[in-house]
Amino acid sequence: EVQLVESGGGLVQPGGSLRLSCAASGFTFSYYAMSWVRQAPGKGLEWVSDINYGGDMITYTDSVKGRFTISRDNAKSTLYLQMNSLKPEDTAIYYCRRGSRRSYDYRGQGTQVTVSS
Repeated sequence: EVQLVESGGGLVQPGGSLRLSCAASGFTFSYYAMSWVRQAPGKGLEWVSDINYGGDMITYTDSVKGRFTISRDNAKSTLYLQMNSLKPEDTAIYYCRRGSRRSYDYRGQGTQVTVSS
């Protein structure tokens, strides 16, 4: 059974940082591209970033470039999202997803990120 479990969310002040993790199980993690997506209150799902199976091809949505860093540890079957210089508009539920931006299947239950003073 494929499982994706996100953690690391919370309440942070503007300008602060958080590191999200996504623990994967039930499949060979190193075989798959992985993505982060988010859903802000009252809005649809927004793709944030993806990383290929080897970790050497990475893309970001424009609004997070230079602030967020996606990475993966295939030995630990874990995906990460380091988020710096957080803004109130980054407030959302963050989900990890198996697959790339345009080709994906499973998604985790999400972790809430709230950026507020």
